[in-house]
Amino acid sequence: MSKNNDFIRVEGLHIQMGDSPVLDDINFTIREGEGFGILGKSGSGKSVLMHAMRGTKEYKPEKGSIIYNVAICPHSECGWIEPPSRVGEACPKCGRILEYKEIDLWGCDKQLYHNLHNRLSMMTQRTFAIYGESPVIRNIEEALKDINYPKEKRVLKIMQLLKRVELVHRSLHIARDLSGGEKQRVVLARALALDPITLYADEPTGTLDPITADTVHRVLRQEIENGMTMVVTSHWLHALEELTDHGIVLQDGKIIAAGRTTDISGMLMGDQEEFERGAVVSELPKVKIENCSKSFYVADRGGMVHAVSNLNLTINEGEIFGIVGVSGAGKTTLGKMIAGLQTTSSGRILVRIGDDWIDMNIPGEYGRGRATPYISILHQEYGLYPHSTVVKNLTDSIGIKLPAEIARMKAGEILKMVGFDENKIDSILDAMPDELGVGEQHRIALARGLMTEPEILILDEPTGTIDPITLNDVIKAILRSRKELNQTYIIMSHDTDFVKRVCDRAILMSGGKLIEIGPPEKIVDLFKEREQVMGA
Repeated sequence: MSKNNDFIRVEGLHIQMGDSPVLDDINFTIREGEGFGILGKSGSGKSVLMHAMRGTKEYKPEKGSIIYNVAICPHSECGWIEPPSRVGEACPKCGRILEYKEIDLWGCDKQLYHNLHNRLSMMTQRTFAIYGESPVIRNIEEALKDINYPKEKRVLKIMQLLKRVELVHRSLHIARDLSGGEKQRVVLARALALDPITLYADEPTGTLDPITADTVHRVLRQEIENGMTMVVTSHWLHALEELTDHGIVLQDGKIIAAGRTTDISGMLMGDQEEFERGAVVSELPKVKIENCSKSFYVADRGGMVHAVSNLNLTINEGEIFGIVGVSGAGKTTLGKMIAGLQTTSSGRILVRIGDDWIDMNIPGEYGRGRATPYISILHQEYGLYPHSTVVKNLTDSIGIKLPAEIARMKAGEILKMVGFDENKIDSILDAMPDELGVGEQHRIALARGLMTEPEILILDEPTGTIDPITLNDVIKAILRSRKELNQTYIIMSHDTDFVKRVCDRAILMSGGKLIEIGPPEKIVDLFKEREQVMGA
């Protein structure tokens, strides 16, 4: 068969969760060796579709078929599967001649499902799939162990994979100490270790800065050029246009457009609404950072890593303050110190609660314990409780003790604030997190931070998996809560358009140092100038 013939056919797919259809009458075809994009705003059904195509058991469709045209080894004890262009070639496992076969992923027998499912791999934008305490090389070895890859060949295979994802220079580093982009390439290497016939990449670079994301995109594009069939979702339209040739646009679980990615991507743009930020509520300081430094001892990096160096900064009450910089600039470390999750190595961070200044280095109920109940942080790698409904995630799971009816009403109001359709809120509240898309989960994590009505909200890459249309709702939620609740926001982000639209002031960080402070437009321009120099 030709490489460009049909490889995957989705026919009449219908998936129901609860009483609501999540996907309805989905039909499209993917050719072998192409990049295929699934576009749509948050909650449109993108992640559900990818999981169904990959054969995740929780996403079994009520109706329809997902058919893979493959080359399969006829030997019953082997059953190895390759892309259809390999028909007529020798099986790489047992040497028999591969034969053509159509496999209905959800309608075949258990052994055939197992053989096909093992040849499909998923790469997500979350990095929980890596072993944080282990070196990079061990992370990839574990993936090879999972497929019983011959022990004597593993070292060579690991180095080949590291070369493919441009991480040979990090092979002995502990995974937790890698930058966001490096962690994401470890996730990719683990996915590629399975030698998949199709790679599903769900928001693979959602929370990465543009330079780091471009590196991951380059690696993914190289895999496609080498013949990998890849299905991609992303809220970054330029990434979809770079990585995919054709695609579909989903809206409310239905396909509303299909064709070349460059022709259909405009449907996801939406109008970039202009928002009135409003005046800062007060000029009284809320957070004071005085000569703050933070260093870590990392043995495999040769000693001390200076995450933050001699930083001085004041953030005012009611201000929406942006911290801009590439991965590894020190943004996340600074946010954790303000939240009291880490202490400074030198200097101090003071937070005002009422009329009292709290030193966040001092532990206990008379130290930072007085401030932490009034501070909420949305981590870049946020986590919802997977076995609790959304309403439980927004109430009981974070210690909010209210009568059930009042708690549900409050949770519903917060979900409206972060852009959920009022008509769908009841079903969202009763859903489990894994029934929702990545972008929906992200907004629920933001809503959880708002539920406690904190005085200070620290948001680490809050727009990472959010499409341009939904982003307007998130900006409205931030501005509305600042106005109504007099909240102070500290936002770490590489999303320059978002920073310009929502922040009152911003700083640029690089290598742990404060490079510049000023209006967000000035900081964004400087950030882009430095990006161009770094990327040159």
